[in-house]
Amino acid sequence: MSEQQDNSGDQTKVDVKVRLPEVNGPKADQPRDEVRVSRHRITAGGQDLSYTVTTGTMVLAEERHSKDGEAEGLRPRAQVFFVAYALDGDHSPRNRPVTFSFNGGPGSSSVWLHLGLLGPRRVVMGDAGALTGPPYDLTDNAFTLLTHSDLVFIDPVSTGYSRVIDGEKPGDFHGFQKDIESVGDFIRLWTSRAGRWLSPKFLIGESYGTTRAAGLSGYLQERHGLFLNGIMLISSILDFSTVDFTPGHDLPYIVHLPTAAATAWYHGKLAGERPLAEVLREAEAFAEGEYAHALFAGARLGPEDRQQVAQRYAALTGLGAEFVLRNDLRVTLARFCKELLRDEGRTVGRLDSRFTGLDRDEGGESAEYDPSMSAILGPYTAAMNHYVRVELGFESDLPYEILSGRVRPWSYKEFENRHVRVSDTLRKAMHQNPHLKVLIASGYYDFATPYHATRHTLDHLQLAPELRGNLRETFYEAGHMMYVALPCLEQQAADLTSFIEWASGRTEQSR
Repeated sequence: MSEQQDNSGDQTKVDVKVRLPEVNGPKADQPRDEVRVSRHRITAGGQDLSYTVTTGTMVLAEERHSKDGEAEGLRPRAQVFFVAYALDGDHSPRNRPVTFSFNGGPGSSSVWLHLGLLGPRRVVMGDAGALTGPPYDLTDNAFTLLTHSDLVFIDPVSTGYSRVIDGEKPGDFHGFQKDIESVGDFIRLWTSRAGRWLSPKFLIGESYGTTRAAGLSGYLQERHGLFLNGIMLISSILDFSTVDFTPGHDLPYIVHLPTAAATAWYHGKLAGERPLAEVLREAEAFAEGEYAHALFAGARLGPEDRQQVAQRYAALTGLGAEFVLRNDLRVTLARFCKELLRDEGRTVGRLDSRFTGLDRDEGGESAEYDPSMSAILGPYTAAMNHYVRVELGFESDLPYEILSGRVRPWSYKEFENRHVRVSDTLRKAMHQNPHLKVLIASGYYDFATPYHATRHTLDHLQLAPELRGNLRETFYEAGHMMYVALPCLEQQAADLTSFIEWASGRTEQSR
């Protein structure tokens, strides 16, 4: 499938600021919601789509109470930036789904899902081995989910153009629970103002956004009584123990191994001609069997058995057996990404191991940078800054925080002395709402959230057997942002569309 650039887009901007109802009364010096509305048209999936975009900030406030518990009105805390898409035409809110989207980080704006997968416009950047280079471009997204759902992209506080109100502390929003509360409160407020309480409602999150989405599944139900039809988890992490390479903790080595095998296969480091599916099956069986047993045995593993496991590990991952032995059979992710292509002077990416990079020091233990992160940062930053101001007509001189480190340190105080784990929140939400469906999408070349780690988490949800059918898994031959590969974008769009139809109750499909 060839890449096409098209910037005409038949865009019609409505050059007017819209004042939404304020939460703070009539005082002129109080922060207000400020948005711009624009109308556009593209062709997607063989049909003309006319749609309206609302772009801007909404004031997020909390109730104030006196020491005696008396209500004292609303206290503005932050201005949350969002971009909302609504398909034009006579659509009943009761039948038209709405999907709330965000990315992860923590510290990431919603740009990646917005301009990479879901929105009606997407970034043109090429793919691994064929990047376009600057300057970058936008094109109409023939695979936009807008064909089947209205879309609301949310930038959590301190990302995008979202900021705290003067006098408030940004750190109050930079933590696991406070983040869930602020995003959840925004969803409740937007749903009320847009009159969408009776619409089928969905969440879609990527990376840490899946952690947020699982947390929201509980918070929205328990705090606001807002029950969802479905949650789409893109490159999922619900249990941080699966990626924590702490000495003495062996699980990450086991669940990362199949991704290492896929990476070695992609870069031609495995002997023989075999399809990827066969390599993955062999790697999964070894990881869960002989390898897991060897790690569990520890010092009790005899020299001959140790040598045999190292040779098997090396054959599946493209590394040398002696290197595996020197690492006590436990090759960390950082060392693998540096070692696999060392003889070529290259490193492989963490977000997407199909991408390769160059380091100053070829003899080091870890890569100087993640080449897959570098590949996406420039195109998405340029595209978003252009799109918001030029095509959507929202003007701000603030820097649009694509991926901000200003949210650090991120607080996980709710999980003090234990790993972050939100899988049980999702399990409880599904038990309380047995109609809730969940889609889990994984890329085979994703080291940030390995597909086998996600499988391990799902297999330990302790979900009621009769609800296992509410889970749907999809896999792609790409990485963390699988949609940067055009064939994967097309397939993922079809998978998301099918899921929306199923979870909205429009089909009898229940695979």
